[in-house]
Amino acid sequence: MKSKKLKIALFLLIGFSTSNYAQNNTSYWQQHVDYTMEVNMNVENYQYTGSQKLVYTNNSPDELNRVYFHLYFNAFQPGSEMDIRLQNIADPDGRMTTEDKKSRIASLTESEIGFLHALSLKQDGVAVTFNEEGTVLVVDLAKPIAPGSKTTFDMEFKGQVPVQIRRSGRNNKDGVALSMSQWYPKLAEYDFEGWHADPYIAREFHGVWGDFDVKLTIDKTYIVGGTGYLQNPQEIGHGYEAPNSKVKKQRGKTLTWHFKAPMVHDFMWAADPEYVHDTLQMKDGPTLHFLYKNDEKFKDTWTKVQPLTAKAMDFFNKNIGPYPYDQYSVIQGGDGGMEYAMATLITGGDKPGSVIGTMIHELAHSWFQHVLASNEAKHEWMDEGFTSFISALCSNEIREQNKANPFEGSYKGYYYLVNSGKEQPQTTHSDRYNENMPYGIAAYSKGAIFLSQLGYVIGQDNLMKTIQKYYEDFKFKHPVPNDIKRTAEKVSGMELDWYLTDWTQTTNTIDYGITAVEAEGEKTNISMNRIGLMPMPVDILIVYNDGSQETFYAPLRMMRGEKENPYPELKRTVLEDWPWTNPSYGFSIDRPLEDIKGIMIDPSKLMADVNQDNNTWQPQAMPKN
Repeated sequence: MKSKKLKIALFLLIGFSTSNYAQNNTSYWQQHVDYTMEVNMNVENYQYTGSQKLVYTNNSPDELNRVYFHLYFNAFQPGSEMDIRLQNIADPDGRMTTEDKKSRIASLTESEIGFLHALSLKQDGVAVTFNEEGTVLVVDLAKPIAPGSKTTFDMEFKGQVPVQIRRSGRNNKDGVALSMSQWYPKLAEYDFEGWHADPYIAREFHGVWGDFDVKLTIDKTYIVGGTGYLQNPQEIGHGYEAPNSKVKKQRGKTLTWHFKAPMVHDFMWAADPEYVHDTLQMKDGPTLHFLYKNDEKFKDTWTKVQPLTAKAMDFFNKNIGPYPYDQYSVIQGGDGGMEYAMATLITGGDKPGSVIGTMIHELAHSWFQHVLASNEAKHEWMDEGFTSFISALCSNEIREQNKANPFEGSYKGYYYLVNSGKEQPQTTHSDRYNENMPYGIAAYSKGAIFLSQLGYVIGQDNLMKTIQKYYEDFKFKHPVPNDIKRTAEKVSGMELDWYLTDWTQTTNTIDYGITAVEAEGEKTNISMNRIGLMPMPVDILIVYNDGSQETFYAPLRMMRGEKENPYPELKRTVLEDWPWTNPSYGFSIDRPLEDIKGIMIDPSKLMADVNQDNNTWQPQAMPKN
């Protein structure tokens, strides 16, 4: 990592005033599905009908006798699994509750609920048996799908858009008419672990790669943006047409928008009759689209967000890898900020800082969730955490925040979680966290620290090389935790299974302390203890009374390697390895005790030490006569 990206500050102020994750990269296989859909939206009653032709390729080694579809909109009904969870969790999402903390879903009327129903379904022309179980459609096949073969599903479906509660919906608080995410029958993912037909209770997603061909017919006054490339801009207009060209006027009250999206695992769109549509063509990047409400209170924010989107795109391209699509859209809608294929929905506009920060975070998801695409239901920290890490770096640079530690907020969040006593291992399924708070901090804050602290272990340059190699090796492959660990091992030459195990599969904490500093003639002996259960390598900074400084480095023996000196301007002494089983460790320096002004464990503060009170030592002040 270049110093301008992340400066490891010397925070010393002393006296200054898993095996179950294994998946071999050489044997990866991915299912593939191509969607062709025609949808008619009624903007008066918010209901829609659609037909879907789905060509599914079974690239697995298994014969499939059943498939599953997600019917997400069925969650927005009284008595749904999402509703019951909302009523029983200790800290329900405020967006989904009333002022008295009651479920908004429970009070929805027939015209306000969401639903999505399959009306008919055929496999290769033969009707199949299917059963709707909440947000999951269970389909028993007419014939098995053999390994390496394809089958075609033809479905007729109907849906109703719920009032805006969570991610999807109509008439959000900004007045956007339609935020259409999780709106179509979506085939569930089948991978080396089996089917992932999780019920929808407001968490994250997992999807099958494929090509989408979508025709959307809607009132001609509505402007649409979202996933995919518009195929008929000269029929549509609304800012999509070629510059200085004429738009062919269409008869009737509706327009049919035709989109194609190659190699994505989701399709989102939003629509409103009052959208302003701006575009920005990057010099070395995609065309950026911005759609926002034509309201004076939003104009300033949505003007400011545009050049920063281009800067963020450049940053991520350089520090992760090339964005693989020719288009990205930032759209006002939804209930906060949520990433989708080739686009994001973002609420708000009267506070530029909030919208810009959300844009940076959601754009970063395009790499981690929409190109790498880990299973967020099981490994949400790999998406949310890694996105939080890289977006913090990006914000620090393009917004010129100049923070010495861009991840300080993540560390504070993690320490809060540890002290709360409510932490659960990151291997907990995202739906099974006891409360929302520990889920959020584990996913975002502790997930970000996985990378920032990994940089402490293997070195910052190796960390950035790891991120870039991880993206290059695992894009479009749904990587699992072992994949980021193995990538870091290959880049650094270290053994890191201990790191993945302790940080993600346990709630073990890190706590190292200086226990004694004692004179021995012209030398000084320094003693330290490992108090927490999680082992780490240790950097020690010593500051002398003459103003000079030097560092000492105790590698963790089971790393089987050493990082480069993170402070090349300072002399570093590499000490003997510290075996993790040994609670205590000591070393000597060739300077007398009276020369030492202060000592600190981990001056970078990138090691998530839960008790930093014992990380520093200063000589006792001499009593006055």
